[in-house]
Amino acid sequence: MADEASSVLPHEEPLPPRTDLWTGAAFLVLGLAIVSVAWRMPTFKEQKGEIYTAPGLVPGIYGLVISALSIWLVMRSVRRGRSSAAITSRAAPDGTSNLRLALAAALGLVFCVGLIGHMPFWAAAAVFVTAFIALFEWRKGDAWPRRFLRLGTAALQGLVTGAAVSLVFEKIFYVRLP
Repeated sequence: MADEASSVLPHEEPLPPRTDLWTGAAFLVLGLAIVSVAWRMPTFKEQKGEIYTAPGLVPGIYGLVISALSIWLVMRSVRRGRSSAAITSRAAPDGTSNLRLALAAALGLVFCVGLIGHMPFWAAAAVFVTAFIALFEWRKGDAWPRRFLRLGTAALQGLVTGAAVSLVFEKIFYVRLP
């Protein structure tokens, strides 16, 4: 059992319940704000438009999902806060979470500024997803065959995601992608 606990990576350790509580509350406010704004968007009912063509539909669904997940996070943090196991001391962070956050932000910036508009959208999405998975799944101690397998899996997931996102937005939602 002690070996299992020591094999947990620092970014996989659960956050303290109070952190989850405040994060859930902040995301609940964000989700409800998104739903509120989406609800006030035009529906094109006067133009006999279909419900699935309303511009607030997708953002409204996102807002509902964010709200539901934030409520789940708040409930989980309250439940963990009540349990005696949650009162254990936590190791000091090693600084990797800030590095990972900066890396994710940099990848997002490269995607928005460097890839979109310079190549087809499906390719830009595929490159972004592949790079994101490859960087965040990289393990120092892995053997090279395992690393190649992970890189291949990341490339496959990137290609599938790029194609799926493009097809869904262009064929179902009729959104012209850059």
